[in-house]
Amino acid sequence: MADADRDRAGRNLADQDLADILTDARTNVALAWVLVAVFVLVAVESVLTEDLLWAAFAVSVAVVVVLPPLAARQVRRMPPWEVVLLAGLPVVGRAVATVQVTSTLTTYLSIAALALLIAVNIHMFTSVEMSVGFAVLFVVVTTLAAAGLWALVRWGSDIYLGTELLLVPGPDGVLTEADKAAIEEALMWEFVASGVAGLVAGLFFEGYIRRRAKSDARIGEEGSV
Repeated sequence: MADADRDRAGRNLADQDLADILTDARTNVALAWVLVAVFVLVAVESVLTEDLLWAAFAVSVAVVVVLPPLAARQVRRMPPWEVVLLAGLPVVGRAVATVQVTSTLTTYLSIAALALLIAVNIHMFTSVEMSVGFAVLFVVVTTLAAAGLWALVRWGSDIYLGTELLLVPGPDGVLTEADKAAIEEALMWEFVASGVAGLVAGLFFEGYIRRRAKSDARIGEEGSV
């Protein structure tokens, strides 16, 4: 009988329900809500310092995190606090750091974690059911799409609004062919960074699910003794 229980506990991760694995433990709920409060404070601080882009991102992360409890009307229905922290870590780090360091990989890692939160919400509150493998793929593709969309937004702003977010001219104020080539190369590396960030976030999530599944299996075995 114990062997049968162990076999059921060790079933393939692809067949498991993410909503069942992402439990509503008290510690997870408390930490997740604390992080939401931190994101709100960071958003306020960013507005006061006129860093509107990061303020909007901090608010976006907070909103995605609180969607599950709002939709289910259950305060305890929160995503894993580790994923919430991963999504907001660059935002919080940017707010508290004495020296502002811009990292493309760090930025897209945060976007990838945000995509992961969205994937979990879709699985839990819609008719769409995702396996762990598909959730990882969803994160990678969504992060790449975010990188492409952000590049289009910057290009359109530079062309129609006269900004210099992407098309930055040289020291003489003229955008030469060499400058365009350098911008294109930097943009390609940005896409590479976004893909790596999406993969890192997806593998982090898969590792988290495996640890939770093993922990649940041990608890089940101890309960059956």
